[in-house]
Amino acid sequence: MTPTGNWTYPTAIRFGAGRLGELPEACAEAGITRPLLVTDRGLAELPITRAALDILEAAGLGRGLFAEVDPNPNEQNLEAGVEAYRAGGHDGVIAFGGGSGLDLGKMVAFMSGQTRPVWDFEDIGDWWRRADADAIGPIVAVPTTAGTGSEVGRASVITNSRSHEKKIIFHPKVLPAVVVCDPELTVGMPRPITAGTGLDAFAHCVEAFSSPHYHPMSQGIALEGMRLVKDYLPRAYADGTDLEARAQMMSAAMMGSTAFQKGLGAIHAMSHPIGAVFNSHHGTTNAICMPAVLEFNADMIRSRFDMAAAYLGVEGGFDGFRTFAQELNDQLGIPRTLSEIGATPDRIDDLAEMAIQDPSCGGNPVKLTVEDLKGLFRQCM
Repeated sequence: MTPTGNWTYPTAIRFGAGRLGELPEACAEAGITRPLLVTDRGLAELPITRAALDILEAAGLGRGLFAEVDPNPNEQNLEAGVEAYRAGGHDGVIAFGGGSGLDLGKMVAFMSGQTRPVWDFEDIGDWWRRADADAIGPIVAVPTTAGTGSEVGRASVITNSRSHEKKIIFHPKVLPAVVVCDPELTVGMPRPITAGTGLDAFAHCVEAFSSPHYHPMSQGIALEGMRLVKDYLPRAYADGTDLEARAQMMSAAMMGSTAFQKGLGAIHAMSHPIGAVFNSHHGTTNAICMPAVLEFNADMIRSRFDMAAAYLGVEGGFDGFRTFAQELNDQLGIPRTLSEIGATPDRIDDLAEMAIQDPSCGGNPVKLTVEDLKGLFRQCM
């Protein structure tokens, strides 16, 4: 049978050190004259955020700011952001930060003109067609971490605060019109965040490479993304001022997000409910789950990772790669168990039921069952 697939790829990216200064030009390119900068609470008072607001103000674009964003953003954050957007008469969003700020900022622009609740646009079938596409505000994305790659994504992850479920909200016009990717913004990241976000990018590449779906372009991007993480994440972790390493990790993050158009799998299916229930860091949770999931999928992915290991310079084929993944976690100070980040085994049944509903399950190379997921959670606990 001839392979088939539906493929989409990223957007306009201004990449390089010092390019935050081009933020006004990026807004003009996106058609934004009164932006609302959306970021998380932790970033709101930092020098990089003040610098961005100063640049906007100097260009006559105001200094609109919304920062009521939780680490795992929810619909309450979203409602407050949309209210701030409308009250301020804004005509576009600058999504600024790591995954939480980027995801929430994109959703503020998306929901600014909608009349239906956000859950009506979950990434199920063609639910995205329910949205009024003409009412979606333009978006400029400015990542300050190197992990999620949400700056080049067409979706956001929003936690339902009542059910404690993470939901993926998708629409093609959620893709930012312009990305300003300046590695200088990541220099101040603490080492644990450098590690967790970098391993999030690694998980995206690993799961995309593992996915059985047909997407050879994503397959190639995932492979090179893994190499960049292998070569540069330890350097960025050891020396946060290493701009080359920081830049390469920002590339790896965007590559991971682009590659997982091919699919994600059990790592993310597990990580999403853990993050929603226990408010854990997403990338760190992915990293903890990865060795067990690699072993679970071994029979289906061994041959392709034998090839990948050779390209990456990892000895021992698939088995060597799995060992490398655990050793990289250890090198970067990642806990070995979910219990160490606050997860408790009494919720395993609930977590497995939530995980089996996660869209990421569809990209796992081995078809998952609730019992499989219970076993994986027990192993990772």
